[in-house]
Amino acid sequence: METKNKKQTAPSKDAKGAAKGVTKAKSNAASGLTELFEDGLKDIYWAEKALTKALPLMSKNATSAELIDAINSHLTETEEHVSRLEQVFKSIGKKATAKKCDAMEGLIEEGKGILEETELGVVRDAGIIAASQKIEHYEIATYGTLRQFAETLGFTEAASLLELTLDEEKGADKKLTEVAVNAINVEAAEEDEN
Repeated sequence: METKNKKQTAPSKDAKGAAKGVTKAKSNAASGLTELFEDGLKDIYWAEKALTKALPLMSKNATSAELIDAINSHLTETEEHVSRLEQVFKSIGKKATAKKCDAMEGLIEEGKGILEETELGVVRDAGIIAASQKIEHYEIATYGTLRQFAETLGFTEAASLLELTLDEEKGADKKLTEVAVNAINVEAAEEDEN
């Protein structure tokens, strides 16, 4: 079966000559990969700092000793991630600056919503794990992208530091999966039978 190459066409224009459906960039928009990288660092720096405030709330609302331990362990790692990001900024000659991360703000709010929508106990624990893994997956995607940007830009030290954090985020996700699969999800399913 033969497939034809589709020719790319320019976006259609409106009456003023602007491309239809194309978002206009802000005046301070990134114009190069370095600026995009720095913007991503600012974003995840805010996100990690916000997590240092959100994780204790999750820990207080969890009932499983294993889950509480996993959350508290990740809180310690998250505090280290903040410090490590400060090292990343320093390694590229920039001051550590935070920029509000809309994605993390939304994920944290979703986590708080799960607390309100579940009774204290194993079902809430399952919800906490679900919310936490969404956060971990966001962080894994972010750190993986930033590490690759750093490598491409020749920021060797920054890439190494970001790789360390990426590995820890993957480890936290794996730990949450183990807690869920080995106990919490099974116990939560038993609540359905009662």
